[in-house]
Amino acid sequence: MSNDDELLRIEGIRKTFPGVVALDGVDFDLRRGEVHVLLGENGAGKSTLIKMLSGAYRPDGGRILAGGEEVRIHSAQDSAHLGIATIYQEFNLVPDLTVAENIFLGRQPRRLGMIDRKRMEADAAVLLERVGVQVSPRARVRELGIARLQMVEIAKALSLHARVLIMDEPTAVLTSEEVEKLFSIVRQLRADGVGIVFITHHLEEIAAIGDRVTVIRDGKSVGEVPATTPEDELVRLMVGRSIEQQYPRERADAGAALLSVEGLTRDGVFHDISFEVRAGEVVGIAGLVGAGRTEVVRAVFGADPYDQGAVTVSGDLIPKHDVNAAMTAGIGLVPEDRKGQGLVLDQSVEENLGLVTMRAATKGGLVDLKGQRAAAARIAKQLGVRMAGLGQQVRTLSGGNQQKVVIGKWLLADTKVLILDEPTRGIDVGAKVEIYQLINQLTAGGAAVLMISSDLPEVLGMSDRVLVMAQGRIAGELSAEQATQDSVMALAVSTPSTSSTPTRATTAQATTAVEGHRGH
Repeated sequence: MSNDDELLRIEGIRKTFPGVVALDGVDFDLRRGEVHVLLGENGAGKSTLIKMLSGAYRPDGGRILAGGEEVRIHSAQDSAHLGIATIYQEFNLVPDLTVAENIFLGRQPRRLGMIDRKRMEADAAVLLERVGVQVSPRARVRELGIARLQMVEIAKALSLHARVLIMDEPTAVLTSEEVEKLFSIVRQLRADGVGIVFITHHLEEIAAIGDRVTVIRDGKSVGEVPATTPEDELVRLMVGRSIEQQYPRERADAGAALLSVEGLTRDGVFHDISFEVRAGEVVGIAGLVGAGRTEVVRAVFGADPYDQGAVTVSGDLIPKHDVNAAMTAGIGLVPEDRKGQGLVLDQSVEENLGLVTMRAATKGGLVDLKGQRAAAARIAKQLGVRMAGLGQQVRTLSGGNQQKVVIGKWLLADTKVLILDEPTRGIDVGAKVEIYQLINQLTAGGAAVLMISSDLPEVLGMSDRVLVMAQGRIAGELSAEQATQDSVMALAVSTPSTSSTPTRATTAQATTAVEGHRGH
């Protein structure tokens, strides 16, 4: 390798925070025209390293070289000047501005001293087409779903013409089809000579897109291996132990129906949705973004209205658009956006765990704080939440531990039916297995779980049955034995029947291969 090929080099980087060594002598380099995967559990130090390259943090030791020259990155402007662009997992967009305004924020093209809106929107349209997302440059960002927000972030980074592109979990919320579009973009950028730092928890993506892998564990770089390294070895390097079973579903005979949904319809969004979830059962809902999965479960939970249909729990009818009634009946919802909708980030672990049970713990206008604290301590211990104490601010926890807190508040409420929307998005492989074990504990205790996931291997590995949605309808139902990536995707891209009864997959459907899904 010539010096001209090396875009970036990190030597012996060290970073400490009060009481914590975040990075301890990390080495990493990036070459022109390659995808270098940065792999590690949440809390391993990946985010700290990224923030150093983007100018948010300054190292306490070691050095950073760009193009062979030692550099100081003290601000976002320094990072941009060096040709480094970062796409963060947490979106960095302004909700009230348009897509075009966000893409060119601070860099709007001007004509005669005024912002040239026509040119800006035209340039944005080209970038949006390049990332394969159908959205108007004039659309307000707040109107977009999470998957489209991610693609706008990517378009924004592409507009910077960066030589180094850091992508932090860019596929976490994308469907299989969208992942393939993203990979096509990444391959084109690599061919153009861009060096890409790619962070993912989807191990199957590494061989598909990566060239090299650097593994970080406990703030140290523990190995550099080819992207073709077997997943078992990558897991061993990441967590220091082998995980024998990635999806440890403990299946048992299901009991009586706890949740029944019949003919649920919201005009223009979803139509004639009927299904049931039984005690001790995990029912997965699969489908492409826009199929209506999240909208259906939000309606079941009472967060959104619906026009027709009925939701019952243990035979009792739940009033529509009434979250309190749904919660009282025993329905809980873990939303896909855990930070925005599932947690109060500035409050403590204890306060977040008690959010659902606070009303029941209040008598005469006074909250039983002692009882709430004892219950929070019990559930945090049961879930293995890694924290300094119950008083720790929840925003400072890792993604996996934040998700445990979101689930924990529903466990405290003795929830009968728990709806999980993208339960492991942005969570590392070790924490995922812990979440799956929690799901097993719930179903073993007689609860019912309804799970939405865009991670097909997760749906297949953890579901007892799979409902596949397409175009706002249930396109089919698959048993655990029938459900494969091919059979699910065949239904996901189908045109559903207008019949109110979901079709059970035929043998032909169950073996139809659809190119472009994750795992191919």
